[in-house]
Amino acid sequence: MDTSILAFLAAPFAASLILTGIHAYLGVHVVERGVIFVDLSLAQIAALGATIALLLPITGGDAHSPIAYWISLAFTFLGALVFSTIRSRRARIPQEAIIGICYAVASAAAILVMSKATSESEHLKDMLVGNILAVSWPEVGQTALLYGVIGAFHYIFRHKFLAISMDPRKAEAEGISIRLWDFLFYASFGFVVTSSVSIAGVLLVFCYLIVPSVGAMLYAETIGRRLAIGWTMGTVVSAMGVYLSLKLDLPTGATIVCTFGLALIVMAAVRPLIKPAG
Repeated sequence: MDTSILAFLAAPFAASLILTGIHAYLGVHVVERGVIFVDLSLAQIAALGATIALLLPITGGDAHSPIAYWISLAFTFLGALVFSTIRSRRARIPQEAIIGICYAVASAAAILVMSKATSESEHLKDMLVGNILAVSWPEVGQTALLYGVIGAFHYIFRHKFLAISMDPRKAEAEGISIRLWDFLFYASFGFVVTSSVSIAGVLLVFCYLIVPSVGAMLYAETIGRRLAIGWTMGTVVSAMGVYLSLKLDLPTGATIVCTFGLALIVMAAVRPLIKPAG
C-alpha cells in the first residue's frame, strides 16, 4: 500500500478511533441499563432532524451545514428529554418499548420527509451507513474536541453516572436525582450521537456503541477491563473495515458494520476456550 493511500485513509481511521473511544464507554452504560436500542433510536431521531433541515431554505439543501446540525441536535435533545422522563420502577410500559416506538416513528417520518427531497436514495444511504471516507481533518478535529469535552464531563461526574446505570435504587437512596442525571446522560449522549451520525450513519454508530461493549462482557466483569477490551476491539475492527472497504471497493460504513459482526462471532466462538477475566 503506497503512501498516498495511507494518507487518504488517515482521516477516516482517526475518526473511527474517536468514535470508538467515546461510544465504547457510553456502550457500557447502555448495556448495564438494558436500553440497548437507545442509541439507535437517538441516532434515528438525529437523522430525522437532519432530514427535515435538508428541506429548509436556510440550510441551502446541505445536510452537513451548521444550521442542519443544530436542528438535528434540537431533535436529539427532545428525544433525550423523553427517555429521561420514562424511566421508573413503577412504570406500566417498559422503557425499551417507548424507545422502540420512537425509533419506528422517527424512521417512518424520515422516509416521509425524504419523499419530498431530491436525491432521496443517496440521502437514505448516507443516513444509514454514512460516508466516513469523506471525513476531513477539520471535522476530525472538531469531533475530537467535542467528544473530549463530553468525556471530561463524564469523568468528573463518573460516580453519579455509574451509580444510576449500575444500581439506580442505591443511587436514589443516596439522594441522587435519577431524573436529572438521566437527562444529563442522554443530553450528553445526544451531542455525541448527532455528530457521529453525520460522519458514520445510524447503523455504524449503533455498532460502535453496542458491539465492543457486548464483546467485552464476554471476557470481563469490571468496567476498566471492559473498556480496555472494547477500545481494542473497536480499533482493530475499524482498521480492518477501512482497509477491506478500500481493497474490495465496498461501502466503508457497511463494511465496518459487517466486520464488527464477524469479530463478535469469532469472540463468542473463542470464549468457551478462554478462562474469563475478573
